[in-house]
Amino acid sequence: MNSPACLAGLLLVCAMDLQAAPASAEVFVYGAHWRLGRAGTIRLAYDPADSGKPAAASVRLNSEGLASRLYRVEDHYSVTFDSQFCASATRMDAKEGKKHRLTEVTFHRVPGKAELLETDLLTNRQLGTREIDIPSCVHDVVAGLGKLRTMQLSPGQTLHLPVSDGKKSINARIDMLSEETIKTPQGVFRSLRGEAHVFNNLLYRRRGRLFFWLSRDGRRIPVKIVLDLPFYIGNVAIELERIEQP
Repeated sequence: MNSPACLAGLLLVCAMDLQAAPASAEVFVYGAHWRLGRAGTIRLAYDPADSGKPAAASVRLNSEGLASRLYRVEDHYSVTFDSQFCASATRMDAKEGKKHRLTEVTFHRVPGKAELLETDLLTNRQLGTREIDIPSCVHDVVAGLGKLRTMQLSPGQTLHLPVSDGKKSINARIDMLSEETIKTPQGVFRSLRGEAHVFNNLLYRRRGRLFFWLSRDGRRIPVKIVLDLPFYIGNVAIELERIEQP
């Protein structure tokens, strides 16, 4: 998974207030910034389970400014999962630079397999398929951090969660690091900072580190994410700007 697609999947995590399943749809808007200014806007939506329909979440990521002139990105990612945050399917429709690709993953709890299909939408050509072994319950990045938000967390904790993107499956380590006060366009939050170990050829090949901040109130809102990437990209900071009515 390349970095824009990875970013969209990780940002989708930030949209969901999953301490308890929301009774209604929610929409969150984040701004992404890098060393050369604003990089893009992320609009995220969450739809709760309803009448047998599984919970679903989606994110739209659009690059802006110089970042868009250098490498235009229009990504739409979606995931469905059950009440235990076990992923059932993900879908990434990615327009990145001159490419337009669709990546679909289906997770089968029995017999414990993930099936991936990637298609070039410009030529309608199948680029490849893959099947890997997974645990009976596995999370994508979205559902995995959603699961994390249901837990009572404190500095110094280390947790492990089974996570897969359809290409690899790992037992991801999550370190809860410290309490900090974070200022965002949405307000000032007393927060708990954590690090998810998914880069450096663990889940994703790209070098980097992922830090996140959850508010210390009952909602545990993800108020900020920082992607610490190689020097030619630098840090990408994603901050909550506003919460909208769906």
